[in-house]
Amino acid sequence: QRQLNFTDPHNMQVQFSIKVLCRGINHMDFSADGHTLLAACEFSGDVLKIDLKSRRVTGLLHLGGMPQDVKLSPDGQVYYVADMMANGVYLIDNAGKIPRQLGFIPTGKGAHGLYPSRDGTRLFITNRGDGTVSVLNFASRKLVARWTVPGGSPDMGSVSANGAEFWVSARYSNEVYVFDTRSGKLTHRIKVGRGPHGLTYFPQPGRFSLGHTSNYR
Repeated sequence: QRQLNFTDPHNMQVQFSIKVLCRGINHMDFSADGHTLLAACEFSGDVLKIDLKSRRVTGLLHLGGMPQDVKLSPDGQVYYVADMMANGVYLIDNAGKIPRQLGFIPTGKGAHGLYPSRDGTRLFITNRGDGTVSVLNFASRKLVARWTVPGGSPDMGSVSANGAEFWVSARYSNEVYVFDTRSGKLTHRIKVGRGPHGLTYFPQPGRFSLGHTSNYR
């Protein structure tokens, strides 16, 4: 429908909507001050900057491909945007009204989900097309590890409340994976039903829901 709806958190009634020109607006994250957000439009390959005070789109950046998950860096300066067709992560400057690409980091085939560690030092990136999880260091903005699941398809998940485990669904493998976040070891492969896509670990610490699979910060 090419619009973003804002609802009352108590009764879920739509309070207002913002029309957008892109197609498939999906994942998004808020700026640290809560005044703006960056949203990915996966069907048209765009990211949008939206001002929440004026309730309007202030800028659009066409990336191409199929942008997916969006996460703000702990310092509030950069948005990370996974792209499952570009097979990596875009770095988008948070400053200004118009999104600006700062760089691109290849991570693996089908880069899809982005999950910060509980201590805010690392970002776990699921590459569902090649059965891997890439680990990025926020401070250096470089990849520091790669966890492999033979024959796997890690998709979407969340970090446990104590930060010790990363749980992730395997969309094309009918499993759930559990990784040790310190060693990167795959500790469990749990058989589930067909096509598991989203997974959330509860309780989740944090005050603000980032939507989609209900991760909080």
